[in-house]
Amino acid sequence: MTDRLTVAVLGTGIMGAAMARNLARAGHRVRAWNRTRAKAEPLTADGVLVADGPAEAVRDADVVLTILHDGPAALDVMRQAAGGLRPGTAWVQSTTAGLDALPGLADFAGEHALVLYDAPVLGTRQPAEAGRLTVLAAGPVEGREKVTPVFDAVGARTVWTGDDGAEGTATRLKLVANSWVIAATAATGETLALSRALGVDPQQFFDLIAGGPLDMGYLRAKAGLVLEERLSPPQFAVSTAAKDARLIVEAGERGGVRLDVAAAGAARLERAAAQGHGEEDMAAAYFASFDE
Repeated sequence: MTDRLTVAVLGTGIMGAAMARNLARAGHRVRAWNRTRAKAEPLTADGVLVADGPAEAVRDADVVLTILHDGPAALDVMRQAAGGLRPGTAWVQSTTAGLDALPGLADFAGEHALVLYDAPVLGTRQPAEAGRLTVLAAGPVEGREKVTPVFDAVGARTVWTGDDGAEGTATRLKLVANSWVIAATAATGETLALSRALGVDPQQFFDLIAGGPLDMGYLRAKAGLVLEERLSPPQFAVSTAAKDARLIVEAGERGGVRLDVAAAGAARLERAAAQGHGEEDMAAAYFASFDE
């Protein structure tokens, strides 16, 4: 391939591992690093080179892709990688970082002459593994030819939101989208919990709304995970969703709005995590309706 790139993937959790595999399958040279190396080792079967440290992973890379737990984690890892970075490298920052972390990330990019692309993704485990994520991206027009092959390898669609990665327009859109995801998941869990409390077969509810404006595929998908006890492995883990929910609440506060549903969703997710469901699918917030 004429546009074969060397891509460093920092963070190989649910999303990062899938993205690294799809980049390798697309023909790119991929080096990956994860704080717990054992979690990255399976990628070697797909032709990914697992590095011992962030600086080794990013050395001579055309593109560095970070997909870590949060903004502070992304900045910490990039600081560890600093010795291997070279000016002009494209930094695809796909961590859901939140608004407070954006200035620090942008400052780091400026200090090291990196071309910053704010590029969170929409999707869960299944679309990530299939290379069908939606990439939300903001960054300079000049240079997009370098990151476009990366986005094409991991996603089915790229939505450009602006031409300045430091402004965080893609992150802002991701927070808005995730606010809907978290609200819908919380509503699904509470509907199932109320059905249980009132002795109503959930299928009666699904039949009642079938084909109408209240019906939605996401409701049925998340309810199915609970009812069929398929919460592991997670599509999107409770602990990660709780972090994102708090970022959404904080973003609302910065903008002068109260997000009561998001705050309640964060509390439910945190309660479910405290009950031991943190590494299960976010649909496990259902259990927060009960004392365990």
